[in-house]
Amino acid sequence: MYQAPLPQEYADLTIEEADARIENVKRAMGSRLVILGHHYQRDDVIKHADYRGDSYKLAKDASRHPEAEFIVFCGVHFMAESADILTGDDQIVILPNLAAGCSMADMANLFQVRNCWKQLETVPGVDTTRIIPVTYINSAANLKAFVGERGGTVCTSTNAPTAVAWALDQGDKVLFFPDQHLGRNTGVKLGFDAEADMCVWDPFKPLGGNTPEKLAAAKFILWKGHCSVHQRFTVAQIEETRARIPGVQVVVHPECELDVVEAADFNGSTEYIIKLIESAEPGSKWAVGTEINLVSRLSNELPDREIVCLDPLICPCSTMYRIHPSFLCWTLENLAKGNVVNQVTVPPKVKHFAGVALERMLTVCA
Repeated sequence: MYQAPLPQEYADLTIEEADARIENVKRAMGSRLVILGHHYQRDDVIKHADYRGDSYKLAKDASRHPEAEFIVFCGVHFMAESADILTGDDQIVILPNLAAGCSMADMANLFQVRNCWKQLETVPGVDTTRIIPVTYINSAANLKAFVGERGGTVCTSTNAPTAVAWALDQGDKVLFFPDQHLGRNTGVKLGFDAEADMCVWDPFKPLGGNTPEKLAAAKFILWKGHCSVHQRFTVAQIEETRARIPGVQVVVHPECELDVVEAADFNGSTEYIIKLIESAEPGSKWAVGTEINLVSRLSNELPDREIVCLDPLICPCSTMYRIHPSFLCWTLENLAKGNVVNQVTVPPKVKHFAGVALERMLTVCA
């Protein structure tokens, strides 16, 4: 989405100046305002957050504050949409920089997914009434609505195995989007074969680049999408880190490729990674395969543990980085003046069916 350039007054602010002005607005607005900060945000932003967490946790945190008029989500666009779905109709959700998107979420759009579904309806041996669509929460609201209308569910990286197992109990196949790696790792965790039971759907090829026979045989149809950050981690990095740091334990996010997940000691969501390392013994050594801001924050907050990033070249989420303290300051000072900027609004029909999919996840994964 398009974001107009900041007024020069804000573009010229030092971090210290922005900090002071942000805190002034927070004090003045009190309980009217809740600021959410995703784990991948820079420290200069996360320190102003009332809550920090992954996308789904933050949306739930926001829903616990019905008294708040404004929810400012320091994350990316699909996260703000989820917050708008899960909060009250009278609450306003704001994204400080509309250009903060998600490259993975953008790899599947509604037109492509509808086209995929139509093509699957033509494949001999494939009954789309027996395909259960599952979308990762890292997706647009209209894709969550697509899933909700067709009896499917949303999943997070934490509850994906439960959600997918439920889907396979409801039907014969799962159409999983937009991240193929989370889908593949989840299927393998459930005991399925990555080659025999799965195929990848490329939205730019007829039948997704598959034969009718392959689609009929597959239990998992995985969308050809990925996270640009987690794609960077490799088995070679794990091997090099083990050689360099004797006794190191490796934990990676399940958005990494299957061979990386299998080579690691542990894998799980950002919340899982945090809890795992927080509960580890002092003096333990950890190599982490996820976004650098989270890894650096863990290292700073747990100095009695050695915590390094698997990627020596550093791996920030570039779109998350578009939320800068100057944008947050500009957003908040406009709110203080009664001027709402960068509101994220999900249309009512989309909001309804996306809400159905999210509520189904809560029921299935309770």
